[in-house]
Amino acid sequence: MKLLFSEYDPDYSRYLYPYVVWATPEPHETPADLYDAGFHPASPDLDRFTLCRQLRVRLSEFRPSSENRRILRKAAGLRVEVCARADYVYTSERRSAWLAFAEERFGAGIMPGERLDALMHGRVITHLLRCVETRAGGEEVEVGAVLMYLEPLRMAHYYYAFYDRAHPNRSLGLAIMTLAVRHFQGAGYTHLYLGTCYSERALYKTQFHAMEFSQGTGWSSRVDGLRGLIRRDARRRHLLQEPEFLEAEGGWEALKEGTIYRMQSGCGPG
Repeated sequence: MKLLFSEYDPDYSRYLYPYVVWATPEPHETPADLYDAGFHPASPDLDRFTLCRQLRVRLSEFRPSSENRRILRKAAGLRVEVCARADYVYTSERRSAWLAFAEERFGAGIMPGERLDALMHGRVITHLLRCVETRAGGEEVEVGAVLMYLEPLRMAHYYYAFYDRAHPNRSLGLAIMTLAVRHFQGAGYTHLYLGTCYSERALYKTQFHAMEFSQGTGWSSRVDGLRGLIRRDARRRHLLQEPEFLEAEGGWEALKEGTIYRMQSGCGPG
């Protein structure tokens, strides 16, 4: 991959000179290579990615916890199935329902119609994960759908989920995610990516065993460290200047030796 560094909001008083790290894949790479390095799609066509704090589950090591099993018991009668995007009928009714869900769940203006349409017609969505409920009389009703990017069997990205907010199961969203973890583990996938985690509200994603998150040196499985990152004042100083972080990670030398990021020598101009 090739990297680009986009300068952002410097604070000279604290010696903070931030850069956002962007990446673009090279011809021999697939998007899974960039996901594996901690990057997240920044365009529907998968030609631009940004480095961010995202979560994934190592599916070969996942074991359901008592809480996972409780959620699955409440999800009796629900099942998930993978549908190729080309085979999924993107009706105006579904579009309207998803936009209404996004307005309520994600916030005003986060998912305008143009963005949803771009996702549904871009390379970033290869499949949808349908959540189907079997009701009395054998009727099957779609109660949720997840936009997904799949590279079998290497990775699956659980991108945006839309579901029936009025469903009697008040944990329907978490149930769909838990069913997805179980489904892709059973299908033999290596990783399921669950999106980013920058707030307390997103910590529900950490309840899966064998979860790890990307940080500036690679992947970490320390959930307590993730909580610390969310609660720290990022405007105060760089993370690598935080004594608590350095101590938890074994010090500067351990971080230096353990980082997955390297630049080849001789990469200057010319």
